Parts: sequence; structure tokens; C-alpha cells
Amino acid sequence: MPIESIFPRLEPLLPRVQKPIQYVGGELNSQVKDWDAAEVRWALMYPDAYEVGLPNQGVQILYEILNERDGVLAERTYSVWPDLEALMREHQIPQFTVDAHRPVGAFDVLGVSFATELGYTNLLTALDLAGIPLSAADRTDEHPIVLAGGHAAFNPEPIADFLDAAVLGDGEEITLAITEVIREWRREGEPGGRDELLLRLAKSGGVYVPRFYEVTYLPDGRIHRVAPNRHGVPWRVDKHTVMDLDQWPYPRKPLVPLAETVHERFSVEIFRGCTRGCRFCQAGMITRPVRERSITTIGDMVETGLKQSGLDEVGLLSLSSADHSEIGDIAKGLADRYEGTNTSLSLPSTRVDAFNVTLANELSRGGRRSGLTFAPEGGSERMRKVINKMVTEDDLIRTVTTAYENGWRQVKLYFMCGLPTEEDEDVLAIADMARRVIQAGREATGRRDIRCTVSIGGFVPKPHTPFQWAAQCDHETVDRRLYALKDRLRRDREYGKSIGLRYHDGKPSIIEGLLSRGDRRVADVIRAVWAAGARFDGWSEHFSYDRWLTAAEEVFADGPVDLHWYTTRARDEVEVLPWDHLDAGLDREWLWQDWQESIADEADIQEVDDCRWTPCFDCGVCPTMDTEIQIGPTGKKLLPLTVVK
Repeated sequence: MPIESIFPRLEPLLPRVQKPIQYVGGELNSQVKDWDAAEVRWALMYPDAYEVGLPNQGVQILYEILNERDGVLAERTYSVWPDLEALMREHQIPQFTVDAHRPVGAFDVLGVSFATELGYTNLLTALDLAGIPLSAADRTDEHPIVLAGGHAAFNPEPIADFLDAAVLGDGEEITLAITEVIREWRREGEPGGRDELLLRLAKSGGVYVPRFYEVTYLPDGRIHRVAPNRHGVPWRVDKHTVMDLDQWPYPRKPLVPLAETVHERFSVEIFRGCTRGCRFCQAGMITRPVRERSITTIGDMVETGLKQSGLDEVGLLSLSSADHSEIGDIAKGLADRYEGTNTSLSLPSTRVDAFNVTLANELSRGGRRSGLTFAPEGGSERMRKVINKMVTEDDLIRTVTTAYENGWRQVKLYFMCGLPTEEDEDVLAIADMARRVIQAGREATGRRDIRCTVSIGGFVPKPHTPFQWAAQCDHETVDRRLYALKDRLRRDREYGKSIGLRYHDGKPSIIEGLLSRGDRRVADVIRAVWAAGARFDGWSEHFSYDRWLTAAEEVFADGPVDLHWYTTRARDEVEVLPWDHLDAGLDREWLWQDWQESIADEADIQEVDDCRWTPCFDCGVCPTMDTEIQIGPTGKKLLPLTVVK
């Protein structure tokens, strides 16, 4: 039975909202497939505004992979701004896809990609607008399966009440496997209804279905046990790892936005995973091992993507792109190929100790020489040892001096505040580092138009990292340290005006901490704060700490836990963590030992090398997941070598 487009009802409302073009669809390379010809239909959601969600690589890749398959249909949906939400409620218009403006509630699966926990309230808005019950327990066979993925899905427990299922890790292969399970179940006549479908997904071992796990608690609020409540459901659910990225060269046909977006470039993921071992970095830990794309595949993807999109910037993406074993050849090959065109290259993520000016010059050969961004993360040498960021201040100064000597004028430095064992002096050291950067630039160039921007975020302990047991720093201390840093920079008459300071106050980080390390009891807080009007919590102008604090106080009023219990409390080794039954492949004892080594006396802090170039440190990922590090050099060159005119 055809599903009608809601666009005729939506279109008259669009002149009454901001940026109406974001709801229109029809982007270059978007697809609208025949509804009746599809056996399995996916609605893919990035729970943020169109301008943030459209460039998301994960959604674009799955959108293309699914739509390539016969009998499968995928469309996209994004969060609507409050102005349109109010009109949709007034006129009874449901959450819709931007491709064919079909109601999200009519699809088989609503797949939601969470890059950050602060998108949880946007999920509830979408479910409510779609007419899908917020609680998974209240859904019937008529409702879509609500499935979460993305980095935040490695601890989906705070939203477990709202999810039917979650997937950990890479989505390319498991998304197709889920599609086949649904297709087979449907061809059999949908035996056992929704419950049987979820049970089949859970028994596969690759999909986490929260309803099939029982959580019990100790009197003091800690978790006693998480155990399956259905026969055949595994005790632990494993993450998925795609081992040959060359077999998945997506996106081939990138979506070209109609409205302005946060990234307007064609992005190619040149490798996945990171083994640098930064103790704070969840992305690096959960995406192990490193798997490089070959230089030839990267060249082919760039050529195809630019032809299909007409975009004029290529972003070479990864967690630390300059670490690719053939990054020099990649940059030179691409710069040679596109020299004389208006195509530019960028490395959005670069480590101080992986940067060299030859690489930078290749990347800027297209004529664009914007600022360089580096992330020392910690202000002092001691802090960088604690977090295993093995970069010295002298390393940074040598690097930025070389950059200034070769024509760069701006450097951006990224730090975190509130790290474990941090003292006031560690944060104030950021001012001294920024001062040295400006001084080095002036000495290297003889100019005074040198700029350094310092950007600081609040640290949040994340699951599946050595810091998952750490006490989060309270927001009052974070704010006090940031104000002291601001004051020191303001009083620096010689260099202060050349140093920009951007920072977020500590309150959003506390809520992110609640959602990052929370358990199922946090769902009631999310529901309460959403009912009180929370939307777009990742946007500072929409975030309200007081609203979250009030909801937490009301929900936890009669229990043993509170906001402090979830955030600024340290965990001990034996405590059952909410995500212990979800396996990222990392050995728990290895994580605990790394945590202990990070908080030892300064002389005893142990730093861990990158296992790409050293013997294995037994983190557990490769043997547990049956994977291995895949790096070059391949010895191949970037082909074809034809220069594009």
C-alpha cells in the first residue's frame, strides 16, 4: 500500500519557519525509491539539525549502501527546529523524511546515529512527532524498530527504555545483516510478531536488545548484575569491525546540501581506528584496531566523489589523519592531480608529532592556507603524561615555528579542563604555552600579525576508556580555573591581544557526564527534562542546566543516587559498570591498569606507545574481536596520475 507524501500539508507552513529549505529535500545524489517495491524500509536519523546532520559520514554511507540493494529503501530524517515542531503539532503533521516526505512511523526501522549523548532529547521529540510510543515496551507490531548506533551507543543504557535495539561499532555489514533478518522474517509471514523479530536479532549476537536483559541493583545504588532474561540471548554483545575498508569505498555519491551546513566538503575516511592510546579518548579506544585504506582506493574515492558532487574541498578524515603510513604520498599525489584547479585538500585532525611542513605545503598547494589546529589537550607536561598525550611543549614550539616560517599566521590549540589529577597550575600553564607560540611566531617571521586561538572543552569521563572509573571534576572548579586563565591572558599586555580564548562553561559537561556513564534509571530524567521543553541540548543557546538539575532532583529524590553520584563520584575496580555487558574488545584489567598508571606519582606515570610501531600492549582487541592492525606502506602509487585540468 503506497504511503502518501505529507509535503502538500507541510509546504504551506514553511514560509513561517527559519531556513525552510532544510526541510525540502531533493539534494544532488539523494534517492527516492518505490515504496511498494521495497521489502525492508529504513528511516535513517541524525538527531540534530539538517546543517549538522547532512554531512555526517555514517548516515551518508548507510543511506547509499542500503539504497543500492534491491528490495531495500532508505530515507533520511533530521531533527526539526522548535518553530516547525510547534506548527507540526498544531497541524498534526508527523515526523517526516526529507527524501520523499513520508511519515517516519510508516518505516520498518528507525536507525538513529548518536555522535553525542546530548542528542537524546531530540530522539524523544522525533518519536513523539512520529506517533511512536516513547517507551519501547508500549510499541506494537505497527511501529518501527528503533535502533541506535554511533559512538554514544557503546553505552545505550540511559536511553534503553526508548530503544528496541542498539548496534556497537561499524555499521556497514551489520546493517545489511539486520536487513536480511527482517526480510526473512517478513517472507515467513512475520511469525511471533515484533517480539520474535527482536529475539532473532538478539540471538545473532550482533544486536543488543535491552528488553532481553534484566538489571538488578544493590542497596547503595550500584549495579548488582546485568543478565539475559531469555534463552539463547548472549551474556555479552560484541562490537562490529569492518576489516577491509577498500571493500567499502563509500560514499561514492555524496549528498550535496541545499542549505548551508557545518562542513561543505567531500570527506574521505583514509583510515579507521587509533592506537595512540590517549586515555581520555573514547573514539580511539572503541574503534581499534587501525585499518588503513590503500592509497589507490583513496585516490579513486576522491576522483569519484568530486565528479559526483561538484564540491571543491576534500577532507581526509580519521582520528589522526597525518598518521596514515602513506600520508605524504597521498597528499603529494592528490596535490599533483588537482594542481591548477580550484580543489583544495584539508586534514581536519592533525597531531603535533605527526605534522611536517612538507605535508602542510602539499595540502595548501591549492592556494588556501588557513589556520592550523593542534590538540595538546593538557596544559602542562605532567598533565600530558597523565592522559598519555606524548607531546612536549618543545615539540609544539618546533612545529608551529616551522609553520610560521612557511607562511602560516594562525594556530589553534585545543585543550581540556577538568582532567583527572588536574590542579590550577596545569590550566594556567595553557597561557604560558600560548605565549610561547606567539613569541616563536614573531621571532620566526619578524611580524606582529601572529595569532593563536586557545579552545577549551570540559573533560567528560567516557565508557570503555581508562578514565571510565574517574571522578568528573565539578563545574564550579572547572569554571573557576577557566576564569583564572582568562584573567591571566587579559593581564598579559605584550601577548594577550594576540591570543583568543574560547571555552564552554562546566555545566553542559556535567550533564554529558550523567548521560555518558548513566544506567537505565537516567531514562526518567531524560523523559522529564524533555517534557519540560529540552531540545537541542548540544547547542549552548538551547541548553538549560537548571532544567536538567530540577529533573534529576525530582526523579532521584527518594533513591540512593543523584546527579553527583553519576558524575563526580569515583568508581572502584569491582563495581559493575552499566556497559560491562557490551564488549568493545578492550580487556577490563588492561583498562584498569592503565588508569592506575595514569594517577601514580609523577615520576611513576607510565606512558604507552602506539602499538602500530611497537610490540603489542595486550589491550585485548585483536584476539577478542579476531581482528588485526592493517597498515601500509603498500608500495603503490596514487593512480591514475593524470592531472585534472
